[in-house]
Amino acid sequence: MHDQMATLGAILEDNAQRFGDRPAYVLGDRAVTHGDLLLRARRLVSALHQIGLRRQDRVSILSMNSLELAEILAAAQCSGIIVSTVNFRLAPPEICYILNDVSPRVLIFEALYLPVIEALRHELPFIEAYVCIGGSVEWATDYESFLVTGNADDLRFIAQADDVYCVVYTSGTTGKPKGCIWGQREMRVLAERMNAEMRAGPRDRLLLVMPLFHIGAMAIALGLHFRGGTVYLQRQYDPEVALGLIGRERITHLHFAPTMLQMLLDQPAASGTDFSSLRTVVYSAAPMPTPLLRRAMAIFGAIFVNLYGQTEVITAGLDRDLHLPDGTERERSWLVSVGHPFPNVLVRIVDDAGNDCSAGASGEIVVKCAMMFRGYWNNHKATLETIRDGWCHTGDVGRFDDAGILYLVDRKKDMIISGGENIYSREVEEAIVQHPAVEECAVIGLPDEKWGEIVCAVVRAKPTEALGERGVIEHVQTLIASYKKPKKVIFVSDIPKLPTGKINKVELRKKFAPVTENTEMR
Repeated sequence: MHDQMATLGAILEDNAQRFGDRPAYVLGDRAVTHGDLLLRARRLVSALHQIGLRRQDRVSILSMNSLELAEILAAAQCSGIIVSTVNFRLAPPEICYILNDVSPRVLIFEALYLPVIEALRHELPFIEAYVCIGGSVEWATDYESFLVTGNADDLRFIAQADDVYCVVYTSGTTGKPKGCIWGQREMRVLAERMNAEMRAGPRDRLLLVMPLFHIGAMAIALGLHFRGGTVYLQRQYDPEVALGLIGRERITHLHFAPTMLQMLLDQPAASGTDFSSLRTVVYSAAPMPTPLLRRAMAIFGAIFVNLYGQTEVITAGLDRDLHLPDGTERERSWLVSVGHPFPNVLVRIVDDAGNDCSAGASGEIVVKCAMMFRGYWNNHKATLETIRDGWCHTGDVGRFDDAGILYLVDRKKDMIISGGENIYSREVEEAIVQHPAVEECAVIGLPDEKWGEIVCAVVRAKPTEALGERGVIEHVQTLIASYKKPKKVIFVSDIPKLPTGKINKVELRKKFAPVTENTEMR
């Protein structure tokens, strides 16, 4: 494939030519067509070029789902500018850390984050220009005013397949966010694979409720756009509004974390909603409890696709044809799997020494494929630890059955998935121990019917100090994002240890989070 054809920009060009009058994105009563998406993206690139940006310079974006965010992503797709997304749910110190790590020349942000950015500006000396979506101040240009300074016919640099496309941050086991580097070539391969898994065409309509700062939402949207489909955005997930959109707009594709699907089905209006337009429901980000999956399949039919991956690599999926709740015992067991590795994706199960495990035995999942990140931004050590001899070490523990179906067994990286959001125990623990009354703590996930898991802090307080659950939670909330704070705090006189001196989280989970059929990690 010609180098420029192996880019995301080529998808934009094709859609503008073939489906120029069809909506690319719709949000509320606003829409942007495929033709206008390309024009506005090119105009934004031109405006950025006029203030000094060049290919592979970095632009960061802090925004909830918006048409402007979609345009900024498109600008990076066609130009070779690197876009770095920032999770809008993070606390100011976390946002500051990410911006300092990626050091963008330009920051584009929504007006509702003006107070946050204004407070952080003195810590961001590398940012040369601020652009505000939906507002302006003395030190920040209004987005639309900035856009009109560009010329869509003056695209000075065009994306190449080897260019870096984006840097997407994901927390690591050390608690510090790590920027995953994704290239144009890898993201285009990912877009094509997502399109195939979703079986999407130019007349399909996707309701996207996941935040576009996540690699998963980016991939799903690109999968629809690979063949000219339309993406309906929600600013933030609202199950009642989602139901209305499904029926009114005849949505054909959905992408949910399991907790979002449960919220949708629990709506009183769900029983009266016409779901007949739906052709594919993708679920990912967390395990799907079997009773919920059976309930959803009874309503929607056999249209479910399970995707397994992480910010670093996209690995496997359980195809709709393998969702067989009324099949044989063996076929029913597939419902708690993540399916087969995708075509051209190599997966091994290895022990701690890197040796291949025998069939049925558990070990770390390692992956090699073209849908993989290139490494961590500014973190060579972590890159070398994760990518070894071309294999991505996922940190997840899994096993294969004799049919080549992949099952997740445990999470080696000790991650909690609550409502589809990844929460790392170490990060929460580091926040808790900063409380002057805390002697020691351990954070684990507890099963929860609504969220899948909730963050639970097991705390040993200092003998002379008085400490309550509310005190711990409010303290944590001042240091990290609110969604990461513990929802439950258990006070103990002693925290069990392994012979090495490390906290024995296996024993803690056995004591406080017994595994049940509905909450078993898969």
